[in-house]
Amino acid sequence: MRGGASAAVLFVKTLVFTVLVPGSVAGLVPYRIAQGILEWPRVDPLRLVVAAPCFLVGAAVYFWCLWDFAVTGRGTPAPIDPPRELVVRGLYRCVRNPMYLGVLLVIAGWTVLSWSGRMLGYGVAVALLFHLFVRLVEEPLLRRRFGAAYEAYCRTVGRWLPGGVDFGRGRSTTP
Repeated sequence: MRGGASAAVLFVKTLVFTVLVPGSVAGLVPYRIAQGILEWPRVDPLRLVVAAPCFLVGAAVYFWCLWDFAVTGRGTPAPIDPPRELVVRGLYRCVRNPMYLGVLLVIAGWTVLSWSGRMLGYGVAVALLFHLFVRLVEEPLLRRRFGAAYEAYCRTVGRWLPGGVDFGRGRSTTP
């Protein structure tokens, strides 16, 4: 990152996006779904013990990816201000979409905590929408923006699973 002013602007843009988008998808909406199910603060301790790591690891994954987007990519996760450099470090060495997986892990925590079919349905719907967005919007944009570097990255790193595996294509070949 260059300069204090540009770093501060990047921080504010990232914070606003995080509160509005993942904050709503993984926080506000699941909380509203759970309101009619969970009796706060009396929550089943066993579910809380299982859900807590999902919340913590999911949030840690998301914020690690934010750091890599800002420092390496010099951008934000917001589509209107994407990274200027292709980010292939950190968790992006394992899967191409770890930030989405972090959000889904938080939703999985809500599902365990609430033990609700509605929450499970919400999580499945979000996962499907993430997949469609990645396939139909993000990947074509990244191919245009980063060209051969992105193609090589796709051949070695799986979209959702480690090891270069993509749904429907099996194992990818290395370049």
